[in-house]
Amino acid sequence: MISKEEINAALGKGLTQEQLDALHNARVAVVGLGGLGSNIAVALTRLGIAQLYLYDFDRVELSNLNRQYYFLDDIGHYKADALVKHLLRINPYATLHSQVVKVNQENIPELLGDCDIICEALDDASSKAMLVSTVLSTWSDKKIIAGSGIAGFGKAEEITSKKIRKNLYLCGDGSSDFHDLPLCGARVALCAMQQALLAARIILDLEEN
Repeated sequence: MISKEEINAALGKGLTQEQLDALHNARVAVVGLGGLGSNIAVALTRLGIAQLYLYDFDRVELSNLNRQYYFLDDIGHYKADALVKHLLRINPYATLHSQVVKVNQENIPELLGDCDIICEALDDASSKAMLVSTVLSTWSDKKIIAGSGIAGFGKAEEITSKKIRKNLYLCGDGSSDFHDLPLCGARVALCAMQQALLAARIILDLEEN
């Protein structure tokens, strides 16, 4: 069995001990474990972030496999359960708080209260808005990274990340709608990587306040 120290060293190759500790101790939530969320969680785990809070109420379907981090033998299983299995194959020492639950205005304080950064990865526009507004109105210190505009086969450089206001960041092209365009796994993953990278930059104090 590979030791915890060996795993941490491999995941944090090239980083200082201070950076390793910051990533390891950060508490990051991923709300929605579909195309964005499942790939965000994988990227965060590979970055050495070992405390993840994962929330989704849906099951894996065959149609998810073109863009979500699941496999044929995951079909029919809850995403919140299937994803944990894959993340532990990357870092068996990670602390994963995963629940099969639909996040709503009432349970947000309980589910996200311990987190430093929240990655929004929901499909429904109204649910996205509800999560963002509730987090911003409930806490003054938590950062939320939202995704918007990931559909189609647009150019990679159209997927950007930017700070919208205090504690709120947005990744995506800001306009493309999956109701009108197909979902390309590579483009969805581009946005997910932007969200994961931004979370790491915030943790490592590389983003302007």
